[in-house]
Amino acid sequence: MAIEKILIANRGEIALRIHRACHEMGIKTVAAHSTADADAMHVRLADQAVCIGPPPAGESYLNIPNIISAAEISGADAIHPGYGFLSENARFAEIVESHNLIWIGPKPEHIRTMGDKVEAKRTAAALGLPLVPGSDGPLKDVEQARRVAAEIGYPVLIKAASGGGGRGMKVVPSEDQLESLIGQAQSEAKAAFGDDTVYMEKYLGNPRHIEFQIFGDGRGNAIHLGERDCSLQRRHQKVLEEAPSPVISAEQREEMGSLVARAMAEMGYRGAGTIEFLYEDGRFYFIEMNTRLQVEHPVTEAITGLDLVREQIRIAEGKGLTLRQEDVMFRGHSIECRINAEDWKTFAPSPGLVKSFHAPGGMHVRVDSGLYAGYKVPPYYDSMIAKLIVYGQTRDGALRRLRRALEEFVVEGMKTTIPLHQALLDDPDFQKGDYTIKWLEEWLARQKD
Repeated sequence: MAIEKILIANRGEIALRIHRACHEMGIKTVAAHSTADADAMHVRLADQAVCIGPPPAGESYLNIPNIISAAEISGADAIHPGYGFLSENARFAEIVESHNLIWIGPKPEHIRTMGDKVEAKRTAAALGLPLVPGSDGPLKDVEQARRVAAEIGYPVLIKAASGGGGRGMKVVPSEDQLESLIGQAQSEAKAAFGDDTVYMEKYLGNPRHIEFQIFGDGRGNAIHLGERDCSLQRRHQKVLEEAPSPVISAEQREEMGSLVARAMAEMGYRGAGTIEFLYEDGRFYFIEMNTRLQVEHPVTEAITGLDLVREQIRIAEGKGLTLRQEDVMFRGHSIECRINAEDWKTFAPSPGLVKSFHAPGGMHVRVDSGLYAGYKVPPYYDSMIAKLIVYGQTRDGALRRLRRALEEFVVEGMKTTIPLHQALLDDPDFQKGDYTIKWLEEWLARQKD
């Protein structure tokens, strides 16, 4: 079925990104927005705009009845959830489909399965993906936790079965702290997600975060689009991503990519998905799957030449995959910097009026942002205001282009993390690609000394 009008159930740069893909495909768009986003760029450019509530996300971007009503009022025949908000809400996907709207995303049952981290691990194991050693399901009591920890060895990691972002996550260095830290993890998980279920994994000392982009047609065919290295993180939040990873060989890419593609084909997975691994000492360990488009999808687009949003829409229309695996070619290197409205020294939010805005340009420079001079960045949502993506034939070429683009980037009226990325470019370890998931926080601590 050909889609004629898509309601975009999101905001900011991803809403604008989806709008652009739709218009290039001849599809009309509806911007579902809060009152705080009435002047947002994607709202200005969309064919229609429907206000779905006041600024708090719970009353607008997470308000399912209002979003469905907006789709019906506007005559949309499909909904794209972007990322965040309701993008991985299986119940929302079911409601969308029950109203005879096309859900541009995975099957609801796959969203539900992979959204539960314990069930996701079970599913990944059944599909042949390598796991971090740990408990076989949720921890039932402290005695079970002691047995598992003794078997896999300390330190261990207690993790919330629901949610993410580091909440409900505790590193246990030794047995005498096990009971106390499990209790803390459960309390955090209950407060953050309404679910105190936790499980245990072996704590890996200093891994990298490597993720593989996959696409399935929902009919038993799937491909992978290579890996992204997302190891530069602060408090489990990604700061900079690159593709391909500086440490993964072509042989490893082919081996792991084929493994995840086969697994998704066996699941009958539909649409975009990302399989996330920890990587240490040459080995991959599955940690979770995101059943949506990722913030960092542009670096994959840069090295493959494939428009991932367009691919999502095509699959939702039932047209299948654009490419076979043998058609996927990896060329060059791409890096993405997340630009946040924050003071990079303290990471305190810095929303406000954009007094001046100039996006860098030139060959192989892309800026995904809804900013413009005179726009007021609202304080109610995530602080990311732009993504800067560069491409080069080599990693060194991409780094040089990134340095030049950051020098050109102007956002006046608020503090941003542009200086953070400029400082990172001067670090010899980053220049060599020699970093892990712990590296950035250690680097930031040194900047304060």
